[in-house]
Amino acid sequence: MIRRDVLKSLAALVLWPGMIRAGAGEPFSEAALHDLAREIAGRPYAERPFIPQAWRDLTYDQYRGIRFLTERAIWAGTDTTLEFDLFPPGLYFPHTVEVNMVEDGMSRTLPFDFSLYDRHEIVPDLPVDAGLGYSGIRLRAEIERPGFFQEYAVFQGASYFRVIAADLAYGLSARGLAVNTAAPEGEEFPDFTRFWIEKPAPGVTSHKVHALMESPSVTGLYHFTLTPVGDTTEVEVRCTLWPRNELANVGIAPLTSMFYFDETNRNRFDDFRPAVHDSDGLSILNGNGEMLWRPLANPRHVQVSSFVDNNPQGFGLAQRERRYSDFHDLEALYHKRPSLWITPGEGWGRGAVTLVEIPTDKEIYDNIVAYWRPREPLAAGSEHDFSYRMTWTDRIASKKPVAQVLNTRIGKGFAHNERKLVVIDFAPHEALPKDYDDLVVYVNSNRLEVSEGLVQRNPETGGPRLAFSFDPGEVTAAEMRAQLFYQGRGVSEVWLYRWTA
Repeated sequence: MIRRDVLKSLAALVLWPGMIRAGAGEPFSEAALHDLAREIAGRPYAERPFIPQAWRDLTYDQYRGIRFLTERAIWAGTDTTLEFDLFPPGLYFPHTVEVNMVEDGMSRTLPFDFSLYDRHEIVPDLPVDAGLGYSGIRLRAEIERPGFFQEYAVFQGASYFRVIAADLAYGLSARGLAVNTAAPEGEEFPDFTRFWIEKPAPGVTSHKVHALMESPSVTGLYHFTLTPVGDTTEVEVRCTLWPRNELANVGIAPLTSMFYFDETNRNRFDDFRPAVHDSDGLSILNGNGEMLWRPLANPRHVQVSSFVDNNPQGFGLAQRERRYSDFHDLEALYHKRPSLWITPGEGWGRGAVTLVEIPTDKEIYDNIVAYWRPREPLAAGSEHDFSYRMTWTDRIASKKPVAQVLNTRIGKGFAHNERKLVVIDFAPHEALPKDYDDLVVYVNSNRLEVSEGLVQRNPETGGPRLAFSFDPGEVTAAEMRAQLFYQGRGVSEVWLYRWTA
C-alpha cells in the first residue's frame, strides 16, 4: 500500500532533515542509533519529500526495465556470507530510503549510483540528484550451496518486508507496525526511512539489519537478525517505539496476506482454479495453551475479529494447502507460499490477536491483516520495547500434541435444502484413538442451531472428518466453534469460524 502525500519540490529532497550527506562515514553502534531515534522522536514530524516527477511517471514495464546487476551486489566477491542489492526509486515507491553499509565499526551512506543497473531501451532519461536514494534492499545468502547467493529477504515500501526459506516463493508480508488498521479515520502507514546493514564476519550465517521507522504518530527503531537455515528462515526482532500521539489502535508484529477464495466460498467466483490464496488460516497458541485455527475469509464487508488473551504464546498466518493440485496454478505457485509464525520474546500482557479481513475482487490485493493489539494504549511521549521471533517456513510446526485442521468446506449437502453443511478435515495424529467412533465431538454457535457432529475417517488423509449442518434462517453473522475430544482431553485444534450470509 502506498500512502498519498502532497507533492513536494525537488529542493525539499536535499533539505530534508532526515537525510545524511551521501558517503559520510561515522562510528556505528546500536546505542548511537537509539540516541538518534529518540532525538528524531522528540522533533516535529518531517514529511518525506517526493522523488522527481520523471521517476514517478515510470510505467510498470519501464520500472522493471531498471535491473540491478547482481554481480555488482554490495560485498559480492568478498569472504562474507551476505550480499545485498539496491532497489531503484520510482513507480509505486515515490520516496527514497537511506541505505548505510556497516564495516569494521563504521557506517557509510551509499549514494545513488545508476551504474549499478542495466537499463532497458524503454527506460527514459531520468534525473539523478545528489539527494536521490534507493527504495529498498534485497538480501542474498548461500542457502542451497556454497558460492551461490540467492535472495531470501526484501525490505521495500512503507515498513513492509518479505522473507522466504529454501524452495519457497514470496507470499505474505510482514510490517514494522500497524497503526489504525480498519479505523474509520483511515490507516497510517509508518515508513522505514533508513537502513543499516552490518557486514558479517566470515562464516557467520546470521545477518543484522537495523531500520529507523517514522510516521506522524510514532518513531521506531528496529533490529533484525536474520538466519536463513534451509527449510526455515528465523528472524529475531527487537524494536523500541516512541509514540508522538497516543496509540490506541496499534498492531505489534503485523502480518499482511491475501485470501481470495477456497472451498468455503468457491461458489462466488468464476475461476478455473479450486483455490487462490497466500494464506488460508490464522493459527494461535493462546496463553491458556489452546491451539486455535481460524480459516480466513473474503467477506462482503470489512470484518474485525479479536481473540482476547493474556500473554499469548504465539500466532501466525499459515498456508496449509501444499499440493499443486490444491491450486492448479503454474505461474503463481500458491502451494509454495510461506507460512509465518510469531513467538513473543517476553510477556506481552493483556490484549488481543486481531484479524482484519477486507473484501477483495482481485488476487493482486492484500486483504488480510493479523497482529497483536495491546489492551492499554501506548501513551504519547512514552517509550516501549517489544521483541519477538519470526519463523518463515513451509509448515508451522505443531505447537501442541493435537491434530491440526487440514481443510474446511462449507456449502449445501445432499438434501439441497436451505441447510448448510460444514466439513472439517483433521490430520491424523498419535493423540487420536485408533477407532474414531471413540471421539467426542463439541460443536457450538452463538446464534445458530447446529446439528450434532458426525465423525468419519477420511480415506485419503487417514485423519478424522467432522461434519455438521445448520439452517442460517434470518441470521446474517454467527461465530462457530468445534473440537474433538478423547478421554476428556482435547485432541484437535479448536476450529473457529465466523459465518456471514
